[in-house]
Amino acid sequence: MDLKNFTSAISQIAEEKGIPQEKVFETIEFAISAAYKKDYGKKGQMIKAKLDPQTGQVKFWQAREVLDDSMVYTEDELEKLKEKEMEPVEGKTRFNPERHIMLEEAIKINPKIKAGEELEEVLEAKEDYGRIAAQTAKQVILQKIREAEKETVMNEFKDKEGEIVSGIIQRVEPGKVFFDLGKTLGLMPREEQIPGEFYRPGQRLRVYIFKVEESSKGPVIFLSRAYPKFISKLFELEVPEILSGAVTINSIAREPGSRTKIAVSSNQEGVDPIGSLVGQRGTRISAVINELGGEKIDAIEYNEDPKRYIANSLSPAKVLEVEIMQKNKALVTVQEDQLSLAIGKEGQNVRLAAKLTGWKIDVRPPVPEPEEEEEEEKEVEEKEETKKE
Repeated sequence: MDLKNFTSAISQIAEEKGIPQEKVFETIEFAISAAYKKDYGKKGQMIKAKLDPQTGQVKFWQAREVLDDSMVYTEDELEKLKEKEMEPVEGKTRFNPERHIMLEEAIKINPKIKAGEELEEVLEAKEDYGRIAAQTAKQVILQKIREAEKETVMNEFKDKEGEIVSGIIQRVEPGKVFFDLGKTLGLMPREEQIPGEFYRPGQRLRVYIFKVEESSKGPVIFLSRAYPKFISKLFELEVPEILSGAVTINSIAREPGSRTKIAVSSNQEGVDPIGSLVGQRGTRISAVINELGGEKIDAIEYNEDPKRYIANSLSPAKVLEVEIMQKNKALVTVQEDQLSLAIGKEGQNVRLAAKLTGWKIDVRPPVPEPEEEEEEEKEVEEKEETKKE
């Protein structure tokens, strides 16, 4: 074996596929053992191979599980199993001389062996293999490398769950957008897309990895640009105070593509949480808004006092009074000219404020005082009399 070329080939495979070299060696050893079994082994045998990268030599051995009497079905039990007169017993197995060895026999070979362990017996090394065995080895290598690739990708992206990555749009299908993430493709379903956002192949965008699932075809990476945490992760990239812990994002309420409310608080004296998010001349918040295609963002200050927190959440409307009611309800009073601003277009502002704070918010104008009501009635009466005259 040309060890120099062999080692170089393994390194190249490992680098191209992103697989550790140890995994590639394991794959080749598994393939060699499969080829050995095909030409020289017997059905049911567990044959293992060990490749020495220094010398290029391969050692083979047969592994058999050591069993005692309590771990093996008797002939009567096997007959009852066959006739379905008894249920399978956990911890018991049908004895196969190619896969198993009884404890009494195993002790003769290795006195220290125990039931449940594997006994390894060295086999004669072979160098010549037939065409079918070689084809078997090739198929095993390809299959194992594919499995190792999937495992590597799965582990890498599972660790990135809840993080932002940059991807290039590969193709756009009805209800689906596929992103090239380097080692694999990511899927962004319709419900995770920003409404009204246009996607085109070749476009580079930031996306949020919100779920990684394993399937028969390999790992599926689910991406999102509509998830609320996508906003918090974008701000983490733009605002150093968040990463340092000086500023905390307490809550986010979002209607993707339209508007987001984000509540922040300061953990360090002298640090303005709103100012940190906005940045000098609005550079930080503008960078996030641009990434979202112009989605409006309201940064509000979190407060442990529900009254002040609810009042802040209805920004930019000015609140006169907040009354805390039963069953997590809050009655908010605003001036007549602030009413439409507090409620927002189609109720969006108060809806987002309720999501942000977790309170059911009812916005109302001030209730007129009795004297004011009498004066209003008099004015109405005077106007009616004037009309009659």
